[in-house]
Amino acid sequence: MHRVALSRSGRRVVAALTAVVVLGSTGCAFGRPDDVAQGKPPNLPPPPSPSIGPGAPEDEVGIQVLAKNLEAPWGLAFLPDGSGVFTERDSRKIYTITAGGAIEEIQVVEQAYSRGEGGLMGIAVSPKYATDRTVFIYYTTETDNRIAKLTLGAEPVPIVTGIPVSGIHNGGRLAFGPDGFLYAGTGDASQTGRSQDLKSLGGKILRMTADGKPAPGNPFPNSLIWSYGHRNVQGLAWDAQKRLYATEFGQNRFDEVNLIQRGKNYGWPTVEGRGTNPKFVNPLVVWGTDEASPSGATVTGSVLVAAALKGQRLWVVPLDGKGGLAGEPRSILQGKFGRLRHVARAPDGTLWVLTSNRDGRGEPAPEDDRIIRILPPGTGGVSKL
Repeated sequence: MHRVALSRSGRRVVAALTAVVVLGSTGCAFGRPDDVAQGKPPNLPPPPSPSIGPGAPEDEVGIQVLAKNLEAPWGLAFLPDGSGVFTERDSRKIYTITAGGAIEEIQVVEQAYSRGEGGLMGIAVSPKYATDRTVFIYYTTETDNRIAKLTLGAEPVPIVTGIPVSGIHNGGRLAFGPDGFLYAGTGDASQTGRSQDLKSLGGKILRMTADGKPAPGNPFPNSLIWSYGHRNVQGLAWDAQKRLYATEFGQNRFDEVNLIQRGKNYGWPTVEGRGTNPKFVNPLVVWGTDEASPSGATVTGSVLVAAALKGQRLWVVPLDGKGGLAGEPRSILQGKFGRLRHVARAPDGTLWVLTSNRDGRGEPAPEDDRIIRILPPGTGGVSKL
């Protein structure tokens, strides 16, 4: 999740997503997933008419299905060469995938234990990967959730253990921040009191060194905890000003996007959504749980994009560059690919989306699960937003 300069293609994707927000579109019809052959980047002329706004090809984006027939893909990160590395929660497998759709199974993480919402989840690539060849994974065992580091193909070495585990609310997202430290989103593991307990790693955002030690500047002495009062954090993303945003599952009423501040309390279980108690930080965005159940997230340009499971869409949230909103969130891809687990920005600025229809709660299509790449305008596989 490092800040990178967007390519021209990346800037055009941002322009298209921003257009959805600015012009008030409430959804889009990208066409069927098989409009672009798997693994074959499209090479078609631009469509003859714009999708939003007169004469603006930047307002159209297309989709490419990079991978099919996966089993609940969960985490995705990028290697220095621009290829992706992703996890499957239930099979406990790690794969690599190129921008052309070539997939290679690397290993099964035998230490992971799949049950309920647990298994092999988040993955992050070391900022020093070119020299240390290290990736980090978040996984469930029978007794806890753990964070480990490994060289691809080798045995994982746990660096953090004792994160509470349950059949639900295991958190699991990993990402390196612009400060070079590793962040992890955890869940309350079905016991709500953990979120307010600073002796527990459950219901928190953690910040650590590559060896799993508390990072310098953490708010609580000798603690990994960066923020607390969370229910179940599965999305972490930074804007260009190095502000951290997190997506969080609510219970029955409200899901959230929060601007994360050092040492702050985000209210769970006392508050779900917005409240009036000044000791708790209110979310930037709240959605009804049927609209969202937000999991993975990324920031691209001036928008935060969040993948929604129950809401079956991407939420595009405009940011003002000051830690606030620049307009109302809008949804895209609504109902087109089912449950969406994660969205990540590739080094070239395109967005890669993981579906999650084979996670036990979806209705899988014949080719599920899939990895979808959102393409810049004018590259084919395009229909109107």
